Amino acid sequence: MFADEHYRKGGANLSSITIDTGELHDKYGEEVKRLAEFLEEKLKIKVDVADREITLKQKEKGQIPSKDHLRVLLRRFLHKEELKEEFRVIAGKEKVLVIKERKMVSETE
Repeated sequence: MFADEHYRKGGANLSSITIDTGELHDKYGEEVKRLAEFLEEKLKIKVDVADREITLKQKEKGQIPSKDHLRVLLRRFLHKEELKEEFRVIAGKEKVLVIKERKMVSETE
């Protein structure tokens, strides 16, 4: 599989995509910086870190990965940092992915 296949064929319309890291930031602020570094390394694109979100911006036409590929990378990061049990990745609005804290089910006897 070619690396280009992970990028949206109609990706010219996507000039940026946002990752809402609010809940991750509240619990593990340092992990947001690590996530930004991870994405820069994997995608080779511009990553802007704001208070509670990360924005991926294209440098050239067609560089933004598909939402599905980005979701896989986010899940891979959560697994690598051993946060997969606490957080999950869900779709937000059109150009947004959200890292959301999992609701823990308490066992009652």
